[in-house]
Amino acid sequence: MGFLTGAYGALIGAGGGFVLVPALLLLYPGEAPETITSISLAVVLFNALSGSVAYARARRIDYKSGIIFSLTAIPGAILGALPTARVGRETFDLLFGLLMVLIAGLIAIRPGREAAVGIAQDQPRGTSRLSFSKLLLGSGISSGLGFLSSFLGIGAGFIYVPAFVYLLKFPVHIATATSLFILTIMAFTGSATHIAGGLFQHGVRRAVALAMGAVLGAQLGAWLSGRIHGAWIIRGLAGALGAVGIRLIAAPWW
Repeated sequence: MGFLTGAYGALIGAGGGFVLVPALLLLYPGEAPETITSISLAVVLFNALSGSVAYARARRIDYKSGIIFSLTAIPGAILGALPTARVGRETFDLLFGLLMVLIAGLIAIRPGREAAVGIAQDQPRGTSRLSFSKLLLGSGISSGLGFLSSFLGIGAGFIYVPAFVYLLKFPVHIATATSLFILTIMAFTGSATHIAGGLFQHGVRRAVALAMGAVLGAQLGAWLSGRIHGAWIIRGLAGALGAVGIRLIAAPWW
């Protein structure tokens, strides 16, 4: 499971938490939400770190934007880890499922032309030309996603990538690489907060096993990313989000 999560997460720049959390929720129906989110965030950290190393070698990371957006995400990542223990399982499953279906719908109804844009011929890899207003917009998005990431135990890359592509006009392959770079810092912050708050007590062995697979899978996902058309990456993301979201919403009756 860790290997597949790492491979798909690195491929689409999403960290894999959106795949791992639903799987853990279904495998451990009696587990507390804070344990699930702690396990997932730890795996996202190692997955994102492994994928970022691979993308750094390919010079696809936009470090300027990545550092700025990471810094704005840190306060939200700290605050988001705190209320997880106060949310019941049914409420947590429903919130997670609704969020995934919503994002899948937003991605699906957007025209695919932007997602199909490759790395521009006159634009060096790992760079972008963002205006001040777009940097502010990206910073605002990062702040909210930092909270969401720690609260739900996901990397939130499945929101970062569409936001980078559609709102900030990143080429999709730079968007996926930069997203993983941000997730590395964000997941580290969230995991540290979970550990400091005593929320990561019962899932250490599972997190280690999953992380070992995710680190290896992330290398495969990063390698595949440069060989799969950007539009297919976005379509695959939308399909996966919608299917898993519906499954979680229907869990009480399934």
